[in-house]
Parts: sequence; structure tokens; C-alpha cells
Amino acid sequence: MMEGPRRPLMRDFMASPLSGPEIEARSMEIIEREIGRQSFSEQEWPVVRRIIHATGDVAITADIRFSQGAVTAALDALKACRPIIVDSNMIRAGISVSRLRFVCRRYRRKSIVCHIADKDIEEMSERTSLPRSLLAIRKARPFLQNAIVAFGNAPIALMELNRMVIEEGIRPAVVIAMPVGFVHVVESKEELMTLDIPYIAVAGRRGGSPLAASTINALCGIGNPQHVTTVPPSPSVSCSRGYEFDKQRQG
Repeated sequence: MMEGPRRPLMRDFMASPLSGPEIEARSMEIIEREIGRQSFSEQEWPVVRRIIHATGDVAITADIRFSQGAVTAALDALKACRPIIVDSNMIRAGISVSRLRFVCRRYRRKSIVCHIADKDIEEMSERTSLPRSLLAIRKARPFLQNAIVAFGNAPIALMELNRMVIEEGIRPAVVIAMPVGFVHVVESKEELMTLDIPYIAVAGRRGGSPLAASTINALCGIGNPQHVTTVPPSPSVSCSRGYEFDKQRQG
């Protein structure tokens, strides 16, 4: 006996749909339920929660590091509309300018600086055989003092910033250190964490541009708590295939 056509999950979703903000809020509820705040401070937890949301991996909490006062330093820099220097255009695209403007109305897309795709950087990289990320962070040097600097891709760029801190006295307001990979990744983060600079980092090999962008977006939410979306919990919905379809897991 042949079975009838399967009932797509979308039918169950459309029977009681959720908006984008509601899905996001449900996701945060799941994170709260599955892991809770643990030892993170009240200020740190929204950042951690956003990183978990970006990765779908609660285990990443074991690798998230904050220097003393890092969140406060980041919020002060955001409220002062400090430049945001990033190592990839993916971070630049992932940062919500509307959220930035909830913290400081002067922010614009051009406030987020990324030189990685600049023509002169490409040409210099070909001429010198040095990574574009290294040359890009050097080009951004005039903006680095008291800036928010975020890495989600290039450990070499983070190493160069560390050198500038050590040898040239550059002091960013905060460094978001989340480059990902296998070469120079671990040691670049470890070196940063020995410096007297506020940082938010993901230790080890894990990281990525989505995590760095999510961190900045989370900080904007802390700077403007009214912008955080919350909705009451919703129950599970029974499906015709004999199992529970939890709408919360659509986040």
C-alpha cells in the first residue's frame, strides 16, 4: 500500500506563522533554556547569546573570552561613534547600521572601514607577496586609535595590530578577535590576550566574520535595551506524521 504525499513542514509553520523578530526571540529563548547565563556577567551574556545564535553551537561558550571591562569599553566607543575597523567585507555587510544608529545617530555605513578589497591593496599584495589583510590593517592605521577593531577572518591582520600595540603604542578602544582557521590563529589571539587592551575573543581555531558582526550587533542591543525583541513562549504543534514539531526550532 502506497503512502500519500508527505506533508511539508512549511504547512505547519504557515498554520501559525512567526515574524522574523519572533523567530529570533524564540531562538534566544531556546538558548536561555538549554544553557543559561553560566558564569558570564549580565553585560557579557547578550554577546555570548548572540554568538551562540550565530553558530548554532552552545559548546562555543567554553571558548569565549572577555577582558575586564571589555563590554563597557566597547559601549563607550559606540556611544562616541568611534570608527569600526574590520578585516572583511562580510563583517562590514553583517553589521546593522540601523542598530549602530540606535546607539549613536552619527553612524553611517562609511563609519565601518575595510580596505581588504581596495585596488591599491590588491596591487601592493601582488607586488610584495604579502597578505592583503596585513596591508589593509596598515592602511587603516590612522583610524585605529580609540577605534573598535574586529577580526573574523585574518589572523595575520590581528598579529599586525598586536605589533602596533606593542611597538607603536596604538590603543584601540576594544578588539573583537575572532579570526578562524589553522595557521597563526591560536597564537594571534593568545598574544592579544596578554596585552593591556580591552578584548572580546573566541579562543582556539574557531571564529569567523559572522561571529564578529554578531558581537557588534549584540553590543548595540546592550547600548539600546529597548531594541531587544521579546515574545512569550509558544507551545509545540503536533504534526500529522506522528512527532512534535517545535516551532521554536525554526530559529
